[in-house]
Amino acid sequence: MTMRLYDTACKEVVRFEPGPVVRTYICGITPYDSTHLGHAFCYLSHDLLIRRLEDLGHTVLMVRNITDVDDSILPKARELGIDFLELARVEMERFHRDLTALDARPAHLEPRATESIRPIIAIIGELQEKGHTYTVEGTTWFDVSTYPDFGSLSGYDEATMLQLAADRGGTPEDPRQKNQLDFVLWMPSASDEPVWDSPFGPGRPGWHIECSAMAGAAFGTTLDLHAGGHDLVFPHHECEIAQTVSARNEPLATHWMHNGLVAYEGTKMSKSLGNLVFVSDLVERGDARAVRLALLAHNYRHAFEWFDEEFDVAMTLLGQLVDAAAPAADADAGSLMQAVRDALDDDLDTPTIFSLFSDVASSPHAADVRPADLLAAARLVGIDLAIPFSPKS
Repeated sequence: MTMRLYDTACKEVVRFEPGPVVRTYICGITPYDSTHLGHAFCYLSHDLLIRRLEDLGHTVLMVRNITDVDDSILPKARELGIDFLELARVEMERFHRDLTALDARPAHLEPRATESIRPIIAIIGELQEKGHTYTVEGTTWFDVSTYPDFGSLSGYDEATMLQLAADRGGTPEDPRQKNQLDFVLWMPSASDEPVWDSPFGPGRPGWHIECSAMAGAAFGTTLDLHAGGHDLVFPHHECEIAQTVSARNEPLATHWMHNGLVAYEGTKMSKSLGNLVFVSDLVERGDARAVRLALLAHNYRHAFEWFDEEFDVAMTLLGQLVDAAAPAADADAGSLMQAVRDALDDDLDTPTIFSLFSDVASSPHAADVRPADLLAAARLVGIDLAIPFSPKS
């Protein structure tokens, strides 16, 4: 069987044919706030890919990093008046509880940026030796003019890249930079920030270099697949590629998978607007399996708007599916299982899977699907219908 997945770098759906052991890296959270629905959509989509690869007989080694030092977590810790590592600990515990509730596959490795300083310094040193960096007033930048393919992942023009760099943590207006799209590899720390010694001066790493170092330390070679939200295409993943290829002279990944972003009832979901939908709140409200089921209705690579009633619809559907599968003693593959496999192989076509389950739930006899087949098909996408359904108030 061959899976077909959209590759951001190729800008088309292509065959995804990794070897027996599949090395994937997905950008993890910056642990300064709770897990929201956008996180869940990204990690559960990647989880579906892992489950199907395992179903095909592959061993999947998934690395998901923890960005526990950057320009998001440090100001939040300062605002709360607590140590940034304590903030990271609390939020990572919450994140792990949420993913466990959603029955997501655990990471093979979960490296932390603060525990990866040595490989971070090492890769910056390689870039320095090869002439890709410059340092001004204690800040070391990557010189994008030394990497002619910069921008090839996103395909954005310079104006778009400059705008996104300004919006997403870049410093295009810093007069110390040679080029507006240059990005920070190492910077001096503020007086209340963590500081490490390095050949480039005391300070802390920039955001992008952390993932290059952590992926390199985990696998030491080209990834089969690198994943994350679409907002990471530029600048984060574009910069990752530039610095990794420049330092190691080999591709960072052979396939790039990105998820669409989630809005809330017509408005961008963001902390500043106070409209984040937290996974923990949904799980408190109902059955965690309904979160998975609701997200199946949306294709992984397209942005969508979440409406509160979607969870209620998924709760009703889940109860119907549990009832329909109840006579099954064991899971057994059949026509529904094959249809779900075919949909997953077709660029993770989860809306088709949602429709298949809806058809079975609305008319189980007309759908001519055995309960054991339904049980097996649902388990493939991470929904165990053998667990009794007990809606919460």
